[in-house]
Amino acid sequence: MSTLPPEPVPPGASLDIETFSYEERRIIFTALSDALDQCGAWLLHRRPLSFTHMEFYFELPLHAVVELYAALVATGLELTRASHEDLTTFCTLRQHRERPSRLPGIVTVRLQVAFLEELTAISPGAVHA
Repeated sequence: MSTLPPEPVPPGASLDIETFSYEERRIIFTALSDALDQCGAWLLHRRPLSFTHMEFYFELPLHAVVELYAALVATGLELTRASHEDLTTFCTLRQHRERPSRLPGIVTVRLQVAFLEELTAISPGAVHA
């Protein structure tokens, strides 16, 4: 009898990643495009959600999730804690599954990028016009 905890199972073959950046959009878009190419991802759709948020839908092979994780960090995107945890789960699936043949071969990813402006520090005695 095994005393190991049950294997983590992601909800379907999809991954939701939320990120943010203080970098300029053109820098992030170029880096993200290069990162997706290097991971073997297929961009399905991208759209603006608002002036400060973009959404990307793409697919990639499950075995390339580790490369995706590294590439996203290398682009300068900051990931939320939940996104780090979900990516880690997907990265370890193949290593810890009793039946890897039952894993999805392709993962659909929804990536949200929030562009944040650098907040300037205001001294307590500053006068605002």
